[in-house]
Amino acid sequence: MADPTYTLHFESPDCTKSNIGLVGGKNASLGELMEAGEEVQVPPGFAVTTDFYEAFIEEQSLGEYISERLSTVDIDDDNAVAAASEDIRDHIESADFPDFLADELESSWQKLRSETGTDDLQVAVRSSATAEDLPDASFAGQQDTYLNVTDFESVKQRTKECMASLFTARAITYREKHGFDRDEVLISVGIQKMVEARTSGVMFTLNPANGDQSKVRIEANWGLGEAVVSGTVTPDSFLVDKPVYKIVDRNVKQKDVMTVPTDAGTEEVEIDDDKRDVPSVTADEIVKLTDLAKAIERHYDEPQDIEWAIEEDGDDKRFYILQSRPETTWNEDDEASANATSTSSSSTAERILDRL
Repeated sequence: MADPTYTLHFESPDCTKSNIGLVGGKNASLGELMEAGEEVQVPPGFAVTTDFYEAFIEEQSLGEYISERLSTVDIDDDNAVAAASEDIRDHIESADFPDFLADELESSWQKLRSETGTDDLQVAVRSSATAEDLPDASFAGQQDTYLNVTDFESVKQRTKECMASLFTARAITYREKHGFDRDEVLISVGIQKMVEARTSGVMFTLNPANGDQSKVRIEANWGLGEAVVSGTVTPDSFLVDKPVYKIVDRNVKQKDVMTVPTDAGTEEVEIDDDKRDVPSVTADEIVKLTDLAKAIERHYDEPQDIEWAIEEDGDDKRFYILQSRPETTWNEDDEASANATSTSSSSTAERILDRL
């Protein structure tokens, strides 16, 4: 039996989709993106693996407590499930990592600080469950993410909180009602350098309004991407023809708020008046984002849903890919019948919700 792997940096050849059982869906995707081409830049980071999670649960005898606490819960009683969830999460979050795990985590943290060349490192701490990409189940969005985490003690605590989020009331109910045993779904955690984003957003390597794979839909807002992903703002939206890079649909919205990092994490702030009606990406940036979308789609050989950010410091501009996952709104039948001439000016998120 192979020795356990407790942390794994994204650039490791083992941090790929073939190792989702070790690093979870999100972290596997980040590792895969490292191989998508030189033009695809991914902020550095590492995975706290499922081996780490299982060792933590076993060393602190948390597995026995979790099983006992859930054994008498009526899964149809929302209040009972919520109470069990709160108890389990409190137990996980208040337990200490054993020394050998804490030392491993700190070693990888120090390596990341050295790699980024900064003592004032700010990271995102993201859950990465092993079952996020199952074809017959939808676990996405059930676990936690924390942004702008700035010191090792906070990284340790946020890592535990991500692990504890495997037992949200929603996640417990979903697993029970879909016949998943507790040990079938494990969790890894990603620790990744934050991008000081001037602009960020999402893009699809097809038109999500109709499945047309000759287009790229780009949505953007000032600041961090959380305002776009959460639907807090209606973002700027651009539909680009892949072969010729022509913008065939352009909808610049009035953008009132954006998400920015703070000492406590993040917060929403009002956008300056002179930027509210201004496109949050330039034409040249749209071309570059389209190039990246095409490169990532070629690497995965299927349509993708991509999170991105642009970091700007004077004349220095960097484009980062924060996540890529298969686009799941359109199946093969939808794609075959897609109307290639349709151009929607609605928000991608709105169109997907309407269709669902």
